[in-house]
Amino acid sequence: MVVTIISAADAAKLMAKPESHFMDFKAIEVSPAKITRAISAFANADGGELLVGVDDTSTGMQWRGFEDIEAANGLIQAIEAILPIGPDCRIEFLIASGLRGVVVHIEVAKTRQIVCTANGETYVRRAAQNLPIRTSDQFERLRLNKGLASFETNSVAVPLQTITNSGPTIRFMLDIVPHQEPEPWLRKQMLIVGDHPTVAGLLLFSEEPQAALPKQCGIKIYRYRTSDDEGTREALEGQPTTVEGCAYDQVYEAVARTKAIVEGIKRMTPEGLVEVEYPEETLHEIITNAVLHRDYSIPDDIHIRIYDNRIEVQSPGTLPGHVTPENILSERFARNGGLVRIINKFPNPPNKDVGEGLNTAFRAMNRLHLKEPVVEQRDNAVWVTIRHEQLASPQERIMQFVESNGTISNGDAREVCLIREDWRIRTIIKKMVDAGMLEKVPGSTTSNTAYRKPRTT
Repeated sequence: MVVTIISAADAAKLMAKPESHFMDFKAIEVSPAKITRAISAFANADGGELLVGVDDTSTGMQWRGFEDIEAANGLIQAIEAILPIGPDCRIEFLIASGLRGVVVHIEVAKTRQIVCTANGETYVRRAAQNLPIRTSDQFERLRLNKGLASFETNSVAVPLQTITNSGPTIRFMLDIVPHQEPEPWLRKQMLIVGDHPTVAGLLLFSEEPQAALPKQCGIKIYRYRTSDDEGTREALEGQPTTVEGCAYDQVYEAVARTKAIVEGIKRMTPEGLVEVEYPEETLHEIITNAVLHRDYSIPDDIHIRIYDNRIEVQSPGTLPGHVTPENILSERFARNGGLVRIINKFPNPPNKDVGEGLNTAFRAMNRLHLKEPVVEQRDNAVWVTIRHEQLASPQERIMQFVESNGTISNGDAREVCLIREDWRIRTIIKKMVDAGMLEKVPGSTTSNTAYRKPRTT
């Protein structure tokens, strides 16, 4: 634990943050029970920050800390009793110039384990609330989100022949373990329990697992002819494509279909219209990641949305265990360990470098000088956005276009910069004109104003 001295202005910035899913404030009189509820809630959700020593008044948050560091000993002991201070719980004492007392700043990470209060109660953070977990269904959902339980081990009431005598099983056995019989081998891999296959067994070896797990393991692919933030029915091209079959076939078919759609997209560049290009490695690794690590207990498909300027891959379920969007490239946690392990035994497995898929996807984008994918957790799904956006700034792309074509219009600039708002492009171009980078082409009309590099006299 460290002592940090900050300015009054920095203290004001901290207190200006709204209470939210990731932020909470407490006065110094807060009871140990309420503190441990907040710690439990943050640790069992997505982590967050807690400032103790801030009053919520009618005029806003007011700094009123402990008299000294020792006065916060009871608070520290209460926290330490449920979540030891360390990587998952960091504490610093804040002293602000000209403000009263010591405020305790607590940063709680998303933890691998379920964290309970001193009374043995369990909470989870939702928006700005600490909600109790009480029912068996709520506990099971929390265990699934934490990766402490996996839906892949559940058995499904369908005949054993669904996986013991299927096409995927026969091909796999002949290629990988030709000296063994399907049923004993599948039992040894825990893909059959009792008289029924497990979810993982169906996903790997059923010809059509979607029949036994409807709306839980399909992939939908959409093509929207727009760069807007959201796709609309009017922008949807044709009907969404559905990809079914075993997990191995799904990955390769979904990648192939996505790639085929992308190859038909053209966009304006300084060199004119060119085909949009995404690294196949990026598409393969992100789609593979969605299939292998989604939460199969949630009745929803994987959704792949292809826009003019990006691809979005929506995978059901939260990030498992202690994984967050910030540490996803460095941390490893397999929600569906059996699925990941067995599919790696297939010929040309989709997860060739186990645990390195997203790193490969990011490196492939960098090689094409495209911006890295963005990973977000939204509600009960993980979204990965792959933007077809160069690392160059809008000003650089505009100047590249002018160098190649002589002039540029607002419409050209919107296409080149992948910016749909006309006012944003007008603002960028005005600043470039004011800076002497561009000038208006004499005689060009208001409806089709063109710009060029300034002429020297």
